[in-house]
Amino acid sequence: MPIGDVPETFHVTTDEQLRAVSNLTRHRIMAVLRFEPATITQIAERVGLAKGSSSYHVRLLERAGLVKVVRTRKVRGVTERYYAMAARAIVLPDPGEGGPDVLMRHAVADLEAAPADGERHMRMAHLRLTEEQFAELGARLEALADEYRELSDPSLADVSLVFALFRPASREQAEVGAK
Repeated sequence: MPIGDVPETFHVTTDEQLRAVSNLTRHRIMAVLRFEPATITQIAERVGLAKGSSSYHVRLLERAGLVKVVRTRKVRGVTERYYAMAARAIVLPDPGEGGPDVLMRHAVADLEAAPADGERHMRMAHLRLTEEQFAELGARLEALADEYRELSDPSLADVSLVFALFRPASREQAEVGAK
């Protein structure tokens, strides 16, 4: 299936889907499938899993509708399946107050697993913005990420971009949450 035929977004709405995307191994499998289809063997090699484990996690993702078989071929009498993402982007539900933010937890885990000597661009900035500025900055960050996603070349090594624009809890809210 050509990338152009893939829906733009997949909204995670069920508990089964949320459990599927909440697992770090399955998150990394979806990263492998983000740009091109792959077989269980290829996924296992890229993620560093045994084929059986890779197959198990891919089956859970497939059952949840997050990945799908996009082509098959016969290799020495065995049918080889190529899996791809069901959509270009996965939209997670709002974690709710005090809930775990799956996306940020996976991003931190990936950052911590990245080579320590690799090039990184990281910055944290505390800002004071109007509602309009906040919305504009959020839109600009999303547009920039979309622009570079369009420029992505599947033959190049992966690069991860993560950003979070949010209003932190007030001091009173933080104190209540700490109790």
